[in-house]
Amino acid sequence: MLRFLPYPTDVPRIANKTSNAPTNGELALIRMIRRRVPNASRGQVRLGIGDDCALLRPRKGEDFAVTTDLSIAGRHFWLATHPPQSIGHRAIARGLSDLAAMGARPVAAFVSLAVPPELSSEWTRHFYDGLLKLAQAHNTTLAGGDLSEAPIPLADIVLVGAVPAGKALLRSRARPGHALYVTGTLGGSSAGLSRLKEMAESDGQDASQQGAGSSSPVALHLYPQPRIAQGLWLRKRGMATAAIDLSDGLSTDLMHICEESGVTAEIEADLLPIHPGATLEQALHGGEDYELLFTAPESARVPRAIAGVPVKRIGRILPRTGKRAAITLKTAQGSKPLKPLGWQHFA
Repeated sequence: MLRFLPYPTDVPRIANKTSNAPTNGELALIRMIRRRVPNASRGQVRLGIGDDCALLRPRKGEDFAVTTDLSIAGRHFWLATHPPQSIGHRAIARGLSDLAAMGARPVAAFVSLAVPPELSSEWTRHFYDGLLKLAQAHNTTLAGGDLSEAPIPLADIVLVGAVPAGKALLRSRARPGHALYVTGTLGGSSAGLSRLKEMAESDGQDASQQGAGSSSPVALHLYPQPRIAQGLWLRKRGMATAAIDLSDGLSTDLMHICEESGVTAEIEADLLPIHPGATLEQALHGGEDYELLFTAPESARVPRAIAGVPVKRIGRILPRTGKRAAITLKTAQGSKPLKPLGWQHFA
């Protein structure tokens, strides 16, 4: 989510001096990718890379959960500030986060990548470094995709997960009286994005030095961690009534739950787990935290942490009435309507 950045036309490109050699063409890249993907002949991926189609086989009593996301240069990342490892990581993290919000177990990924011919094959390899590392961490098989040339880099990712039939976590099951919870901290990614902009405009620091395990805002933005374990925990215990992942900002994503469930919500500002490097505005509207926002009955014994990630109650669900705002923010100065000011395409 790079609202302030047009696609750069003056970014230095890495020259590919042997772009016409067979070792650097599409077939060579496909061979490179296939060598790095475990043989998909067991589990629910019956046939992976190498044929016209992949073959997936659902287990008895399971549904497939399918999600897709685009990552486009100048909109979701910027070549001048985002290392290719981060671009690959973020591209698949977005889909994994969607599966986490449904309580689904990841099964397979399909990745279509397009890059300008002037970008080196090394850039593409590093893109897959980041993507495959996160995929393998969540036992997700890269089962197919496509490679192409394009004027700007973009990636189209399809993620397939599995969930017991009828047990997926949905946005539509929040009810008045339910409590509202969030995992992790909020606003860190937005703060990291602001810092990346500063780095690009002033000191020229290399963002590639930010590690995936760091809790700094820049690292949280470059290498978000999808909450797969937390989503599975909530689904298996039947504790969450509704859930969504925080990709577009708390105010915008909570609005989705309110609309799908026919309810309103109240957030308490003092309860928000704001990242130490972020502001209240970034926590409310910043986006790309990829935490889980979920509801649960008042009687539910929601733990303070799930699989090592803190969980915090931040508000409650209320009935929808003609006078009440869809979302209300409660502060020490009183309550006020909270508009959905997170990211929206075409807004």
